[in-house]
Amino acid sequence: MVRPYAVKGKKRKTREEKYDRDEEEAAEQVEEPSKPAMGDENGTQGKEGEQFELEGIPIAPTTDQNPKSGPGVIFILEKASLEIGKVGKTEQLLNSDDHANFLKKKGKNPAHYRPDILHQALLMVLDSPINKAGRLRCVYVKTEDGKLIEIKPYVRIPRTFKRFSGVMLQLLQKLSISAVGKREKLMRMIKNPVTQYLPVNSRKAGLSYSSEKLVSIQKYVAAAENNMDLVFVVGAMAHGKVETDYTDDFVSICSYPLSAAYCITMICQALAGKWNIL
Repeated sequence: MVRPYAVKGKKRKTREEKYDRDEEEAAEQVEEPSKPAMGDENGTQGKEGEQFELEGIPIAPTTDQNPKSGPGVIFILEKASLEIGKVGKTEQLLNSDDHANFLKKKGKNPAHYRPDILHQALLMVLDSPINKAGRLRCVYVKTEDGKLIEIKPYVRIPRTFKRFSGVMLQLLQKLSISAVGKREKLMRMIKNPVTQYLPVNSRKAGLSYSSEKLVSIQKYVAAAENNMDLVFVVGAMAHGKVETDYTDDFVSICSYPLSAAYCITMICQALAGKWNIL
């Protein structure tokens, strides 16, 4: 007797489902060995909310690290948005893109949570020819809630924001991050105030669009003494202005509002011209 088409079709459907299951099981078996035992290098979280250990971050190669002769530059990034929140069962670095609903429920403005501004600013500083030539002394980050972070000039910041968030989360939890395979701390939480870490013979300038003193950054840098270190204070927040009591000068370098990253780029280009760094 000939089998009805309905029964035949049902059998084919069962075979397809079985084939898909087998394929998924095989894929899982292939992917399992590739998963690191301690998580990835960026301190990301597992599926079950487990927090992985950060084993370290790489050191960026430079041509001349911290030359003893010649002046240098220090950047202080003020009012950076670095805040941890417990979203679900895991702690995460809060940002306006991924946690807008969570922040609104807490009665907070998501527009103020912009750690991506700090990420872009650090990339500009650490990737600049000034740093490659060894003129960058250090980068200090002052968070919105008053924490102070020291970042060495030869650290390699992750390129993507997701990985950067994992590193910052681990830093805020563990208070320091060491180099891969070494005990040297590339990033660490330090005690306030920041002025105790600044060179005695240095000129400190705060930058803000709201300043009434508009200057050409090339001329401003060129007028500085050749044996003096320069300290630039730049805001790493979405809104507001930098207000500090330790700066010698407070200037604006453009008639238009600039992002922190572009502001740092203009400063680094001016310094490269002053110090003949090509």
